[in-house]
Amino acid sequence: MHILHWRKSTHSGDSSNCVEIAPTAAAIHIRDSKTTAGPRLTIKPSAWAHFVSYTARPKL
Repeated sequence: MHILHWRKSTHSGDSSNCVEIAPTAAAIHIRDSKTTAGPRLTIKPSAWAHFVSYTARPKL
């Protein structure tokens, strides 16, 4: 079994109200930092790249 290495944004500081990700070559795993044993979302790296690109766009 592959061990996931979870991380959260440095912008979240010490807050526990965050999203954590564990990237692998095959998928990006996403979970709520308050409920680490709870449900997880797994998406393709290409979908994550599209999401990050979209959120980084300047807002009008």
